Amino acid sequence: MNVNEHEGQETPGPESQGGDGAQVSTGTSTGANGDAAGIPEAAIPELVIISGMSGAGRSTAAKCLEDLGWFVVDNLPPALIPTMVELGARSQGNVARIAVVVDVRGRRFFDNLRESLADLEAKHVTRRIVFLESSDDALVRRFESVRRPHPLQGDGRIVDGIAAERELLRELRGDADLVIDTSSLNVHELRAKMDAQFAGEEEPELRATVMSFGFKYGLPVDADLVVDMRFLPNPHWVPELRPYTGLNEEVSAYVFNQPGAKEFIDRYSELLQLIAAGYRREGKRYVTIAVGCTGGKHRSVATSEKLAARLVSQGVETVVVHRDMGRE
Repeated sequence: MNVNEHEGQETPGPESQGGDGAQVSTGTSTGANGDAAGIPEAAIPELVIISGMSGAGRSTAAKCLEDLGWFVVDNLPPALIPTMVELGARSQGNVARIAVVVDVRGRRFFDNLRESLADLEAKHVTRRIVFLESSDDALVRRFESVRRPHPLQGDGRIVDGIAAERELLRELRGDADLVIDTSSLNVHELRAKMDAQFAGEEEPELRATVMSFGFKYGLPVDADLVVDMRFLPNPHWVPELRPYTGLNEEVSAYVFNQPGAKEFIDRYSELLQLIAAGYRREGKRYVTIAVGCTGGKHRSVATSEKLAARLVSQGVETVVVHRDMGRE
């Protein structure tokens, strides 16, 4: 992600204004459901908690939700989240969707987050956690480009602050409903991802991202499920197919004419139906399926397209991303 403030892009470290004071932006939208003492169930606002690594795009994600009509509170102490929800519920429908940015700027309050989440769950408040992730290299570049320290580095290096923050946020990342890796995204691409998840008037039961990738470029850090297609012969070694990608009909036909390829798609699609049903029962709305081959050009691309088509036929709203196609 680029970090040029005057172009509307995020500055890493203390985003917006420093300190622990909350910043509030307003918007309006549609309602959600839940339950709190003395408040009608239909009045409880929908809640999104935005967190993640400093410099990974929290401010951009929050701004996107604000533009979509959410009431956005930046750097609210976690202990005050239930109070914020209750105030929204008493707003007579004026604050129907709330987004709260939680980060290490409020680190002395961060220990209260787990208690606040338990309180929200007890009140049956609909809440989702969006976690912005990025690689160490990308974060270091962003901090160095704006010549600002990491909020946790103290007298150490930027990488020390990043490591401390990763450890602090480890449990929250594991609980996240949606993890977005911004290592190779610019601001516009991040906004597009947020729009794809939150701009719809009606929330689907489950949204899936099917991402092809090359193992030689590393695993996608935001993957929920990983599929390894290297058990199939590589079209790279077929001279007439090498220049093309898995989007090419001849390459796709070559891949799925191999022994086990069609059977794999059939059985994995059935497995995904079971997984999707479980995700729905657990209230998980987003899943990223990473499909890998050696270079992310042939087998993974063709398989991603097939899996995405199967998911769509099963009623799952699906986006296909080919992360490494074109890198060779």
